[in-house]
Amino acid sequence: MRRQPMKSGLFTAAAALAVVLAGAAVASGQDAGDRERPEFGERIEVQEVLLDVLVTDAQGNPVVGLTPEDFVVTEDGEPVDLTGVTFYSSSELIGGAEEIEARGAAIDTVPRDRYFILLIEDQRKHQDGGIDLLSQQLRAAREAKRWLGEELAPADWVAVLSYDFKLKLHQDFTRDRAAVAAAIDAAATGKEGANWPSRRGDGEGPSLAAHLPSGKELRKATTRTFGALEEIAEAAGHIPGRKNLLFFSIGLGDIDRFGNYQEDRRYWPPMTRALNDNNVAVYTIDLTPATVRHSLEGSLASLAEETGGRYYFNAVNYGIPLEQIARENSGYYLLSYRAEHPAGESGFQDVTVRVKDPSLKVRTRDGYGFG
Repeated sequence: MRRQPMKSGLFTAAAALAVVLAGAAVASGQDAGDRERPEFGERIEVQEVLLDVLVTDAQGNPVVGLTPEDFVVTEDGEPVDLTGVTFYSSSELIGGAEEIEARGAAIDTVPRDRYFILLIEDQRKHQDGGIDLLSQQLRAAREAKRWLGEELAPADWVAVLSYDFKLKLHQDFTRDRAAVAAAIDAAATGKEGANWPSRRGDGEGPSLAAHLPSGKELRKATTRTFGALEEIAEAAGHIPGRKNLLFFSIGLGDIDRFGNYQEDRRYWPPMTRALNDNNVAVYTIDLTPATVRHSLEGSLASLAEETGGRYYFNAVNYGIPLEQIARENSGYYLLSYRAEHPAGESGFQDVTVRVKDPSLKVRTRDGYGFG
């Protein structure tokens, strides 16, 4: 698994809380002129790590009622002490809330908004090898429109973009399902983006357009898919909370002369760093037909794994992964703890999260950046 330095914003972490100066020593019993300069020891930066964690049962349903004692979080194999565990839900909990809280689990009783970003990579540029990727793309769009009405809550925010050789915004975050459906059609059929004011949400809600480059600057910044994902992440970072990016694609990166996937180290680390820093989990949905294996599928699997999402492949019905994504994101835990790192240093800190019940599944990012 890849390791690269990322900012502490990876888990929407707060800025460094304090700098501890240790070991100051001043010689005593001497004249002021004879005193040595104070010698300071190691400077330690203390930061709060906030980590969103999805915990589901075997059927993919969110598990409610876990307490700090149910989690085991380690850094480099050493356990850390959690300072808080709170469950956030997109809907009101029905029954059992008092019993859950009696066990010591914190529950946010105000429904948490959910944010879904649909990004369709136009497959017209990949029409070769006898595989009809465009029909796959259009089928995925039809099932995405059905998903809007059947799986999403009225309060959910949805934005729609596409990518061919540049990033195109078709609909900013909105709760207007008719507008989202029209935008999905536009994205799937290769129409130009609609970056006029009527597509920029409702004027009061969250917005990607307000933070994306415009015109030629957007085209210049997104000549590669890596850049498009990075720009989306930076724009979404202004919105608090977890953002779920549903990326319909056949993969990104290069194929070497042996036909194997080759990660482009010029673009991959900045892209994943931006996604993690801005709390964007990528759910990659492979548009390749279920009977076809291809070299770029490794890129989709890695992208999902490194950002706390999930890779879906061999999909016969695209409605199934979409339904699973909506269901597992109906509730998540926010874990918090304090971490110390030497001041002036930077790097990537591995974090492992598990629950004591082996029957439960945990999905989260695999570390955070510091410095």
